[in-house]
Amino acid sequence: MNPISNQIGTVFLPVSDIERARDWYCGLFGLAADGEILHGHLYVLPMQGTSLVLDSKIYAKETTFRVPAFHFNAGNIAEAYAFMKEQNVELITGIEHDHWFNFKDPDGNVLMVCQC
Repeated sequence: MNPISNQIGTVFLPVSDIERARDWYCGLFGLAADGEILHGHLYVLPMQGTSLVLDSKIYAKETTFRVPAFHFNAGNIAEAYAFMKEQNVELITGIEHDHWFNFKDPDGNVLMVCQC
């Protein structure tokens, strides 16, 4: 029996300002930004499935995600894209293959939304 599970528990995302990042991500997902910032540099976003942890201790410009390491799910990619435009999120691609698009967070992390 293998002692390591084939399951991703958490993704750590480097952010420069933990409070600003908490507020931005919570606003993006329609979540209350009332959770505790742990140890002065960690914020666990209340996600469904794999956790997303914002971490200002690991931030440096060279540690930001230059390519998406994961994607956020969307039921309708056109609605998700329109929502991101309305939120003035920096979109770095259009909708590709009627299936996905990439954007940047305020720290320059490249992230993806994909229709599933």
